Amino acid sequence: MARKYFGTDGIRGKVGEFPVTPDFVLKLGWAAGKVLAAEGQGKVVIGKDTRISGYMFESALEAGLSAAGIDVVLTGPMPTPAIAYLTRTFNGQAGIVISASHNPYYDNGIKFFAGDGTKLPDDVELRIEELLEGEIDVVESAQLGKVSRLNDAAGRYIEYCKASTAPQLDLSGLKLVVDAGHGATYQVGAAVFRELGAEVIALGCEPDGLNINKGCGSTCPDLLAEKVRETDADLGIAFDGDGDRVIMVDNQGCIVDGDELLFIIAVCRKQRGVLKGGVVGTLMTNLGMEKALERQGIPFARAKVGDRYVNELMLARDWELGGESSGHIICRDVSTTGDGIVAALQILKAMKLADKSLSELKLGMSKYPQTMINVRVEKHQDISIIPAISEAVSASEAELAGRGRVLLRPSGTEPVIRVMVEGENASEVQKHARQLVKVVEKELA
Repeated sequence: MARKYFGTDGIRGKVGEFPVTPDFVLKLGWAAGKVLAAEGQGKVVIGKDTRISGYMFESALEAGLSAAGIDVVLTGPMPTPAIAYLTRTFNGQAGIVISASHNPYYDNGIKFFAGDGTKLPDDVELRIEELLEGEIDVVESAQLGKVSRLNDAAGRYIEYCKASTAPQLDLSGLKLVVDAGHGATYQVGAAVFRELGAEVIALGCEPDGLNINKGCGSTCPDLLAEKVRETDADLGIAFDGDGDRVIMVDNQGCIVDGDELLFIIAVCRKQRGVLKGGVVGTLMTNLGMEKALERQGIPFARAKVGDRYVNELMLARDWELGGESSGHIICRDVSTTGDGIVAALQILKAMKLADKSLSELKLGMSKYPQTMINVRVEKHQDISIIPAISEAVSASEAELAGRGRVLLRPSGTEPVIRVMVEGENASEVQKHARQLVKVVEKELA
């Protein structure tokens, strides 16, 4: 059964436009509470990022859950993975994060975690959606949910992050630039690395509700690169708005993306003899990473785009490492979801064990040139059944003959077809991308 409201990562959109409205979120809280209450009296942990609308939606969720008889624990601004962790440690029935991740401040969203810190199962989302079609009823006053605030949430999560490398890292002597993107890591990100002994220059730690992800953070790492070069730092670390993604900058000011970070972590684990299985990437993972892992004797598999699908394939294969080019990295032996701080600590651990800089560690992988062009369309269509497009893709793949790959896929968030070509030769890649765009425009635009 298709979901009406839930996407691959909860519900997201522009604030004030359905369904990202206070009345809908109130009802969403109530519907989720009714489903949870049917499974037993429990509590829900709610966190948020720093965008101004978070206050409004926090209050709406709180009211809806209380009306359904569910207790609520509020953490205030905290990274998404922190809510997954706190939900587990507080034996919560579910966790809810109010965030639109890397999007601008005028967007927001609601995403859920199950009690074990993983994404909410599809059947639970479907039951919530069914109740959204009905009318709100309120439990007897004596059964209303109670609300409390977890004042030491930041401290608990900082200690969890510090313990994630086991044994704990000593970062003494390292100078790091840490960019929180004015988002959910603004209180905890720099603190973790400072408490482990590093000298930290903090950026993006002054949220005002409107500046989240604005010209900073993992979606705009140029500021970080400039600061690393200016301060002669050992490396830079940038998080997105909700802290589940990380992008890094080496000591030369060069950006190191999620594919390169994932490769470094995998090789470090292989060398230590602790890599379980292989690595899960996505359809967008750079072919250079796949080839580099192959040279290391590390298995690799591609999932559909989205951390939900990466995690599903990791579980199916019983592998512990997976992620996306965007910097969403899952270390399943440490965390149940993508965690930017945990992933950054894994990289720092690899540097310490190898006694090498980040720029040296990434040399084992060469990214293939990649071109991606968005073609705007009137509506989503199944492009796989359009003969002219299929024939053009086959022709390009035949010409690339193992030296590259082609991917055409509709965006899950906007009316565009993403045309992606990558391969060994940049000019050849660009040529095929332009050719395919012409065909897609002729057939669909």
